[in-house]
Amino acid sequence: MEKKKQPQDTEETGEAIGFKPLYAQVRERLVRRLVDGAWPPGMLLPSEMELARQLNVSQGTVRKALDSMTADNLLLRRQGRGTYVAEPEESRIMFQFFRLSPDQGSPNFPDSQVLSTGNASPTKTEKQELGLSDEDEVIRIERIRSLSGQPILIETITLPSNRFPDFDHLTTVPNNVYRLYSDRWGITIGSAEERLKAISANARDATKLGCDKGEPLLLISRVARDLENRPVELRWSRCITRDIHYAVNLR
Repeated sequence: MEKKKQPQDTEETGEAIGFKPLYAQVRERLVRRLVDGAWPPGMLLPSEMELARQLNVSQGTVRKALDSMTADNLLLRRQGRGTYVAEPEESRIMFQFFRLSPDQGSPNFPDSQVLSTGNASPTKTEKQELGLSDEDEVIRIERIRSLSGQPILIETITLPSNRFPDFDHLTTVPNNVYRLYSDRWGITIGSAEERLKAISANARDATKLGCDKGEPLLLISRVARDLENRPVELRWSRCITRDIHYAVNLR
């Protein structure tokens, strides 16, 4: 009598519940090259044929993985020149992560004035959003952002100190902090989640923004994540919306 074949263990076959398509597995391996710094910002990638040879998959699978990374703004395709690792340039950051636009005219990237920076113990919310313990410290940056010389928001940025060593050695905090994260610490912001809420301006908001106390403001809370989906930054923006609006395209 023929012996009934027993099902193989998932560890033996290398398969598991929630098996991902091959292109998604290839994408993960390529994203790992970004995370590890093997592919720095601005680098020209090997050809699809070469990547397919390296990974032992078809060229079509590689192309699908690269298309997915391009759609997420991790890569840039340049006609006739090849595929490059995206850099956190102001123009890309503006449309990917900055959603405030003037009611009249074209969107612009705001200027920034840093009010304060310093280390502190995390609040309960900061610990929860950034995945910190009681022993961890955070870096807090407060700044005012302006369009055409007019203050539009007060911003508080909180960072885990252990991800940004020697932050206090900086002489200035640049306007484009996402480029700073990438250039100095090799941390690329890959995604962000935002929540919007209506609030009233307190006395300090009113002074800094040149508005009345109690005037309606838009509170934008953001958690930005790196390429491994780990929280990197908690940002609170309190915005005066007399002449601006929050814009997003739904697809």
